[in-house]
Formats: sequence, C-alpha cells, structure tokens
Amino acid sequence: MEPIFRCRLLNDVFGDPALFIRILREKRAMQFDLGDISGLTPSEIYRITDVFVTHTHIDHFIGFDTLLRAVLRRKIPLNIYGPANITRCVAGKLRGYTWNLIRDYPTEINVFAYDGRSLTHSFFKAESRFKREDGSTSASDGTLLKDDLFKVKTAKLSHGTPCLAYSIEEESHINIDKDRVLRKGLEIGPWLGVFKKALRRNAPAHSTVEISGKHYRMDWLRDIAKITEGQKITFATDFAMTAKNIERLAELAKGSDAFYCEAYFLEKDRQRARERFHITAKTCGLTAKKAGVKKLVVSHISPRHIDCPDLVIKEAMSAYEG
Repeated sequence: MEPIFRCRLLNDVFGDPALFIRILREKRAMQFDLGDISGLTPSEIYRITDVFVTHTHIDHFIGFDTLLRAVLRRKIPLNIYGPANITRCVAGKLRGYTWNLIRDYPTEINVFAYDGRSLTHSFFKAESRFKREDGSTSASDGTLLKDDLFKVKTAKLSHGTPCLAYSIEEESHINIDKDRVLRKGLEIGPWLGVFKKALRRNAPAHSTVEISGKHYRMDWLRDIAKITEGQKITFATDFAMTAKNIERLAELAKGSDAFYCEAYFLEKDRQRARERFHITAKTCGLTAKKAGVKKLVVSHISPRHIDCPDLVIKEAMSAYEG
C-alpha cells in the first residue's frame, strides 16, 4: 500500500517542532506547527493549504511570516487552525505590516479557533487590507476538517496555556489493481482519480466515469479497486504531564500509523517537566503504548539533553516497547 501522507519533520529533535505532510497525487500539503519552516522549498510552501498550530509560543508560530510572504498572491485561500487565541495572534501579525498596495491581491486567510467545545471562523482578505472579519461559531466535537479524502481532528490539552494535538486520518485507502484495469481494455490515467473520488462518495452503481471519451458504469469498474483501512498520523507537542492530557491524547492517537510526540525531559527530571508543563520521555513512550500506535517518532527534546539525545529516545522507546 502506497501511503497517501508523505510526512517530514523539518527540524532535528532540538529544533522547532514542525511536521510537513504532502498529500500524494494532490496539489496540496498540510503543515503541523508553524515554527522554523526554512527547510521547505518555495514550491513546498506554496502547496500548503491548511496549517494546524498547537499554540502560539514563538517556536511554534514564528514561521507565519515566511508562509504569508510565499502565498501572498495565491488565489487558493490559506486556512489556519489553532486554540482559542489563534485569531487574535494572526490579527496581531497582520497588523505589523503596511498593506496600502494589496487591494487587488486575491489572498484570503481563514482562521478557525477551537476552544474545546466550539469552532469560530474569522477571515482576513487582502482586498480589505487584512481587516479582521468574524464569521460563524458552531459546536464542534473536535473535527476541524473533513473532505472526501481525509479528516483532521483535535484534542484540547494544556501547556499552562491551551494547546491542541492533532490527528489526520485517511477515510479509507483505495488500491487499484492495474492488471485488472488492463484486462478490461482500459489505460492507466487521470480517470482513476475521478473513479477513486466517486468511490469515496459512495456513488451509485449506475453512475458512470468517463474514460477516453466513453462512459463506464461504476459497478463494472468496481472490481479494479480494493478498499482498506486508511492511514492515520498524530502530532502532539508541548503539553503538561497530567492524567487528563494523557487520556485525551491517547484517545486521539488511538491506532495511529505514526505518532509524532515530544519527549522533552528524561524521567530523572520529572519535577522539572511538571514545572515547565512538559512530559518526560518515559511518559511519551507510555502514551504511545496506551494508544496502540504502530510507530513512535520522538521529537522536541530539551536543549539540556543536547549531549545525550540517544538516552532520551532510548527511554521513550523502552517504555513504548516494554
């Protein structure tokens, strides 16, 4: 199975947490946390349509300016999700610049603030010099984004300030049997993308897909596809070592194919971790084990462990695998 989510941490374990996810065969990408994103190429930044910010400490939000500059003339809107203060923080960033020459730009920024119960939409348009405009507020169970391909959910945690963890999950994975396609006298081509989207929408059996100018029924094409469980990725960083946080995160990450999680301190520094609203490597591993994830990826380690990152990773993996 070829994974749909192509994941890449942009920095090492001591750098800013930032996970870039390219969507296979789609002209879009997701960015989880917006710290230092200099590891991305201009074309990769331009692909980013949705950003998920855990919280607005500087190492998780300083990359906003880099992203904004790259997409400033783009017609596709930029969507930013975050905790309750995210709208105020985006507005503050935008107020820091002079916008007298952008009224003809197509740029639009949608901001979605999640407070644990509801999702509030605000937007900023270049045509109005990025003046804040407030939209609707709706009840939310933590589902932030849902389309035919995948959904993104969040859990509200605490880092001394509200902090969100995120999961992105493919609704289902569709594998195409290319041999069967050829045996039906068809060619491999862009129509397969249309066919997959129709499957995800549960298109009626009598509906058709156009292939090389001819129309073929969905029920005749159905056996070229095998539908399996979709891929799931979870990203979490900067949260206090409390039972409530661990419980919420384990539920969000349940069954993930990959779990990107901070391991800020060693267990011997447990008291320091509590004071700084972080977790230990052991807690990271135990949370991954509790969630039943298939792979744990340790990230965001305290600079105090710069001489021994292997010890931190080993502690997390021992708790996870033990």
